[in-house]
This record gives sequence, structure tokens and C-alpha cells, in this order.
Amino acid sequence: MSSQQPQPDPAPTLSDRVRRGDLFTGQDNCQSREAFAHVTSLWGVLCLIALREGTQRYAKLRRMTNGISEKMLVQTLKRLEADGFVRRTAHAVVPPRVEYSLTGLGEEVATHVAALADWFEVNLARIQQASQGSPPD
Repeated sequence: MSSQQPQPDPAPTLSDRVRRGDLFTGQDNCQSREAFAHVTSLWGVLCLIALREGTQRYAKLRRMTNGISEKMLVQTLKRLEADGFVRRTAHAVVPPRVEYSLTGLGEEVATHVAALADWFEVNLARIQQASQGSPPD
């Protein structure tokens, strides 16, 4: 006989909650939506994809996410760090050096975000066709 204790039921997914119609109920509902918004924002997506290449210094990350303002990059990185997706490492040297990398959780979410972003890039012509009223293939 096994002496394993029963495992708790996994938390319902967003898809499960949509099917049941209980999107606005449940513990941590707002927190999951907030983290989801940070990850799926334009700059969140680009930062996560850029950090999949490895640890990056701030200036390199800004160049990789071409077009982002300093304010938005700092804000995005702080949000992703607070959500546990990005690790910020400050080195006590002169001049100061700060590096950013993905945590284990960040690597997981970045894989999914990159797959979705890649899907959009690959299917852009079909999306444009559909938005102009032509049925997609």
C-alpha cells in the first residue's frame, strides 16, 4: 500500500473559469489578471523574449527592445521582477552595473509568450486579410 497523501486539486485555469462563467469570483482573481497584464503587455512580451537570450545589462536590454523609453523599461522590469519573472542583480562597482535575467518562473512564462508572439508574426498576413473582410484560409 502507498502512504502518499492525496494531492490538492489544482487551481482552475482561466479557461475553466470562462466555461463556468465565474471570472470575477475566487481568491487571487485580481492578482492573476494583474500578472497576466504585465506579461502580455507589449513591453512585457519584448522584455521576456529578449531575456530568453540570457542575462542582459540595462543598456543592451533597451537596445534589444527598440523603441521603449527608459521610464517604460524600468517600469516593466520592476513589474516583472515583483511578479517573480525577472531577477535584478546590482553589482557594487563603479560605475554601477545592473543585470537582468529570467527566474525559473520567468523562463516558463517566456516560453509561452514567445510561442504566442511567434504565432502572430508567422500569421500576420492571414490576420491582415481577415481584418480587411476577406475570409482567412
